[in-house]
Amino acid sequence: MKSENASLQPVGTPLLEVNDLSVAHDGLQAVWDVSLTVPVGAITALVGPNGAGKTTILGALSGIRPHMAGRIRFLGDCIQDAPPHARVALGISLIPEGRKVFPYLTVLENLQMGAYNRIARKNLSETLEWVLGLFPRLAERKHQLAASLSGGEQQMLAIGRGLMSKPKLLMLDEPSLGLAPIMVAHVFQIVQKINEEGVTIFLVEQNVNRTLRVAEFAYVLETGKINLEGPAGQLLEDPHIKTAYLGL
Repeated sequence: MKSENASLQPVGTPLLEVNDLSVAHDGLQAVWDVSLTVPVGAITALVGPNGAGKTTILGALSGIRPHMAGRIRFLGDCIQDAPPHARVALGISLIPEGRKVFPYLTVLENLQMGAYNRIARKNLSETLEWVLGLFPRLAERKHQLAASLSGGEQQMLAIGRGLMSKPKLLMLDEPSLGLAPIMVAHVFQIVQKINEEGVTIFLVEQNVNRTLRVAEFAYVLETGKINLEGPAGQLLEDPHIKTAYLGL
């Protein structure tokens, strides 16, 4: 499926370029020939239903899942064969679905775990001050165990931990999943604030309505393939999006 916007491309210098990416999940091909671009400084979204292959794509981009075919470029260099730690060192950080904080470490210890690479460790104090400034609630609770936090606070902690590596590209996998509506709104505000701080965002979400209202450009993934793409504001008016995702 292609819309009248399909010929349009994201505007700006590419930070991440993906060409013809195919990926398997549990031995079965789950993603077919996906191509997308994330420009420097933008919020770019990948939306679609549960089981479409969004998390599988993020696994390939972060290096934790092998790809079958295709090319991944970051800052112009091919990285599809680079191990995960090398991609983090280049400036790619993934916030996984389900938060996955260390429950029996404190908030502060969780954040420090995010600065494990050599470059991040050099700037740990400065970065920690920046992250706690972004998340005042975490600053108030920095000596509490992560397990004692609410779901929304744990999501803030997961995002904050990812920021401790000072990424050029922050990839978020379903950050609003399982949160109360008021926290969902707060998470999307946080995403916008981080972007305003100069971090490029690749946002993967099922919440299509809110995602298309914060992103600049979006791709719609259905059954492992990109079926629709275009400026996010225009996709909000697309008949397929309205019917399939917005209930209109």
